[in-house]
Amino acid sequence: MADWQTTVAPPALARLLATARLPEPPGAARRPAYRALAARIRLLVSEGRLPVGARLPAERELALALGLSRTTVATAYEALRAEGYLHSRRGAGSWTALPEGSAPPSDALHPVPPDEQGNILDLGVAALPAPQPFLSAAAARAVDQLPAYAAGHGHYPTGVPVLREAVARRFTERGLPTTPDQILITIGAMGALHLVRQALLGRGDRVAVEAPSYAHTLQALRLSEARPVPVPLLDASPAPGRGGGPRWDLAEWRRVLGGAAPKAVYVIPDFHNPTGALIDEEQRRALLAAARSAGAVVLVDETTAELGWGVPADVPLPRPTAALDRAAQVVTVGSAGKLLWGGLRIGWVRAAPALVRRLATTRVYSDVGAPVLDQLIAAELLAEDLPAVRAHQLTRLRDTAEALTTALREQLPHWRFAVPPGGLSFWVATGGVSGTALARAGERSGVRLAAGNRFGSDGAFEHHIRIPLTVPAPAVPAAVRRLAEAAARAEDDGGWRGTDDNQPLAV
Repeated sequence: MADWQTTVAPPALARLLATARLPEPPGAARRPAYRALAARIRLLVSEGRLPVGARLPAERELALALGLSRTTVATAYEALRAEGYLHSRRGAGSWTALPEGSAPPSDALHPVPPDEQGNILDLGVAALPAPQPFLSAAAARAVDQLPAYAAGHGHYPTGVPVLREAVARRFTERGLPTTPDQILITIGAMGALHLVRQALLGRGDRVAVEAPSYAHTLQALRLSEARPVPVPLLDASPAPGRGGGPRWDLAEWRRVLGGAAPKAVYVIPDFHNPTGALIDEEQRRALLAAARSAGAVVLVDETTAELGWGVPADVPLPRPTAALDRAAQVVTVGSAGKLLWGGLRIGWVRAAPALVRRLATTRVYSDVGAPVLDQLIAAELLAEDLPAVRAHQLTRLRDTAEALTTALREQLPHWRFAVPPGGLSFWVATGGVSGTALARAGERSGVRLAAGNRFGSDGAFEHHIRIPLTVPAPAVPAAVRRLAEAAARAEDDGGWRGTDDNQPLAV
């Protein structure tokens, strides 16, 4: 029997299936419903969006959730078993698998394994190398402090005090007075989001999200059986190479908050992932007012808030969203991973002291606390080196953004993108080429890509990709040449215009 890591409930699998876009050449015949279902499950497994070893719903349960006949689901399961993508045992159910001898699924949002880094160009993961020599110097200072902590048990459910103080001080410097008792240190931003989601959301609760939005959060919401409600950004794909960029559609936000009654709102207003958009204070105030009227908690993701590489030095950044409406229920999540280094695995929550205490109490049943040494290193970088580290990382991002803008205009002039004011990526419309087909072709061209539909809660953005600003500027022209090769291969393979096998899964 499989050692199941995940049991996927019928509603959660139905929502995942809705995101599985399958491009086909124009004029392709409509697939039978069982083949369409099998193909979508196969795609989810091969892309890593449905974990290997995940237990799938029983045939009757999935048929009810999808509005299909049980025979259709049973036939799809049988096809997957024949191909090696599903294992079943009488009385034990069915669980996902990979065909014998196949490689593990490549997930463009996960790092390329070290043994493949020489062969594959990683344009999937949006994460910078560590800022040196600052990281090593901070680590040395942190090691000197470690003996003072080693005499105790090393468990700090709310975080090491020196780091809580450093994070609170940074919020205050940015215009949001904060005390350490409003800060909880977590294992990365995803750990923070997980704790908040567990505390505030239940099964079936609606969460209004931007469209597009951060792929890992969308996936976490689906797996926890929350219900993302997408609210499209305006002007997400401007004219080729021009500035500007996305902004919130406040009329649509008000409609969703009033009609769908979401329990929470999840937004990334500071150098948004994946578009890089920066939302101004006026729009933030309006959204907070609408959320307050609807009784919704606003969960603000600030993991990229320090990455304003395109904002002139004399232009002030918006204050943290929580500073703009003290009556609204706002929880802020941040991270050291995007500015400092992802390997530190340090994140934080800023919230009311009562919620911080509640989160600290519940986390002892999961991770107990973040590693002490990592916290000390992060505290050193925030307290002693932040201006220099920001300058170092922003210069790196700015240089890559300039090189990428030039290379895309020269080599892929029909692709559309806005040059954002900051963040870790460009959000690029691929001129009609299927992002999924492009990602598949990229694997054969030696480049890993993140298809745009990974960033949509409903499978949208098939004709987009996210390009991270993580390649050193001198290497960008060669990287874009490889990207152009993958685009040509995708078009030759039938990915042009992205005509998709997205007929309803119903009989």
